[in-house]
Amino acid sequence: MHTIRLDPLGEEHLDGLAALVDDPDVQRFTRVPVPPPPDMPRRWLARYEQGRLDGSCEGFAVVDRGTGAFLGLALAPAIDQEGRTAELGYVVAPGARGRGVASAALSQLTDWALSELGALRLELIIDVDNAASKRVAGRCGYEREGMLRSVHVKQGLRADVEMWARLAERRIGYTQAE
Repeated sequence: MHTIRLDPLGEEHLDGLAALVDDPDVQRFTRVPVPPPPDMPRRWLARYEQGRLDGSCEGFAVVDRGTGAFLGLALAPAIDQEGRTAELGYVVAPGARGRGVASAALSQLTDWALSELGALRLELIIDVDNAASKRVAGRCGYEREGMLRSVHVKQGLRADVEMWARLAERRIGYTQAE
């Protein structure tokens, strides 16, 4: 597994954000608008800086522990403090893909959400065609719960996504609804 750390997303990461916004896979599999507006990196940063203040979301830069190089993002785009749930996500820069960065980032982000937020349920919303992201989710202990049909809208098209989740613990006597 790649040696990374998660740093709070800040101004120093704008160049990395700009490169991600321009990546065709990021445009395909994330909620980044297509075409992205010219100020998208700054909007992205502002959203997560505001979320850090009001507790609604959190963003981290994934950086190489040795060199400090920007490798991607680890995000909590939606935090429900009262419900103790959070949606998590991860985006890896093209040059860092296939090296375990996504798994390391999701693992650290999951640990952060469980310990710092006290989350009891963590969710990943993954495009049905994003096989690599689904492998990462499975490696990090998330389970596929099902498909949400026609929910992701981009460029006027609707797409299906899968819901993956991880619970903080499995309680004795817990039963799933049938």
